[in-house]
Amino acid sequence: MVSARPNSTLIELSDVRKTYLLGEVELPVLKGVSLTIEAGELVALMGASGSGKTTLMNLLGCLDRPTGGSYTLDGEAIGSLSPDRLARIRGKKIGFVFQNFNLLARTSAIDNVLMPLEYAAPRPPAAEARERAIELLRRVGLGERLDHEPSQMSGGQQQRVAIARSLINNPKLLLADEPTGNLDSKTSREILALFQELNAEEGLTIMLVTHDPGVGQATKRRIVMRDGLIADDDASH
Repeated sequence: MVSARPNSTLIELSDVRKTYLLGEVELPVLKGVSLTIEAGELVALMGASGSGKTTLMNLLGCLDRPTGGSYTLDGEAIGSLSPDRLARIRGKKIGFVFQNFNLLARTSAIDNVLMPLEYAAPRPPAAEARERAIELLRRVGLGERLDHEPSQMSGGQQQRVAIARSLINNPKLLLADEPTGNLDSKTSREILALFQELNAEEGLTIMLVTHDPGVGQATKRRIVMRDGLIADDDASH
C-alpha cells in the first residue's frame, strides 16, 4: 500500500479548462477549475449531471487532457504528455472503481484483480503478483471467494473485487465513480466504510465522484461542481 507523505501535494489544478468541439460549435465544460488535494485526503467530488464532475474526474485520471490551464499529478505536469505516457501514469499511479464494477465475466476474483498487471511495466513476477492479489482480496473481506466468478457474487462482493483490483498496482490516487450507485443502502455503507479504512489505515488518497449526498457525508472534504466551476469546497463538515 502507498503511505501518504505528510503535507505533500498530490494534485494541483490551476485554471483548468476543457472545451469540446461539436462540429463547429464549442462546448465549454470546465471553465477554470483551480484545486489542490494533499496526499492522504478522502474527498467527495459532487455535482448534478452536467456539472462537469465526470469531465474533471477524467482529467484527474489521465483519461483526457485539459484544453487550457495546468494539471500537476505527484509533481509531474500532465497537460502536454503523449497518450502513451498518460497510459503509463494511469497504470502506475491511479486506480479506478466504477459503478458497474467492470469485472470480467467467467473469470475468477483473483484473475480479475490481477488483470491490470497485464499492462504494467515492468510486470512483477507471477508468484509475487498472485500473493499480492490474495492479500488484497483478504483485505477487502473476500479471502474465501478467490475462485468465485462475478455471477457467483453479490453486488457488494463484486465491488469489493473491483476495489482490490484498483489497488493491485499500489496507486497513489484512487478514483471511484459512483461506487455505491448499484448497491443497496446497507451494502453502500459497508463499501464506504471500506474506503474510509483504506484512507485511514493505508494513507491512500481517495476521491469519490458522486451525486449522492450520503456518500459526501462519509468523506472529510466535499468539492461541489456547478456549471463547470467549483461552487463549494467544504472541509469542515
